[in-house]
Amino acid sequence: MNKPDAQQGQQQINIEIGEKESEGIYSNLAIITHSGAEFVVDFTRVLPGVPKARVQARIIMTPQHTKLLLNALRENIDKFERQFGEIRLEGSSTGGFGFQTSGSSGGSEKVN
Repeated sequence: MNKPDAQQGQQQINIEIGEKESEGIYSNLAIITHSGAEFVVDFTRVLPGVPKARVQARIIMTPQHTKLLLNALRENIDKFERQFGEIRLEGSSTGGFGFQTSGSSGGSEKVN
């Protein structure tokens, strides 16, 4: 039995990027919240000596697309580490900035 080509039946999408968007936004902190219907990821930038941080970008996704993103990130991290070596995490995740569960019923986590 022949399997159909993985690309067969898939629609090709032409994606454009504007000049401003192509510059990207630097973020060293992501705050993740979720409800039963969506995940919200707020990307921000925390600077030394500045007590306030502003959200630079907010991405809202369905739970299904969030899981697909997680899988794509895992796959790309694996490829990166095979090529360049293990990504080492500095410091402890138990205090300060890093990956923390807030314990709120809204489901919020911070990712550094």
